[in-house]
Amino acid sequence: MRMELRKTFQFEAAHRLPRLPKTHKCRRLHGHSFCVEIVVAGDCHPKLGWLMDYAEITAAFKPIWETLDHHYLNTIPGLSNPTSEIIAVWIWKKLNPKLPLLTEVVVAETCTARAVYRGGL
Repeated sequence: MRMELRKTFQFEAAHRLPRLPKTHKCRRLHGHSFCVEIVVAGDCHPKLGWLMDYAEITAAFKPIWETLDHHYLNTIPGLSNPTSEIIAVWIWKKLNPKLPLLTEVVVAETCTARAVYRGGL
C-alpha cells in the first residue's frame, strides 16, 4: 500500500531580503510565523501497517528547527537571502540524508503564501 505522510512544524524568525530594491518592504527587517510541512512517501510496512513513525520525522527536523526558530535567518550559513524558496531548498538539503523517503518540503511565510520544493525541480 503506497502512502504519503505530512508533518507540520512552525517556527518564528526574522529576515530581510537584501537583493530586492531598496523601496521594497521585504528588504526591511521583518518577521514571520513560518510553517513548514515535511512530506514523505513510500510503501507501508506490511506487518506494521505504516510508512514510518511520525516521531522519526520530528527527530530529523528538530535540529533544523532549533537552528531556525527565533533566529535572524540572514546570519545562518546558506540563508543570506532567505526567501521561502531558498529556505525550502536549504531544509531539503539538510533533511534528505536523514529522511530518504522525503518527497516535498513546503515553507509558508503567511497563511496564504507558500513555496513547495520537490527535490529535483
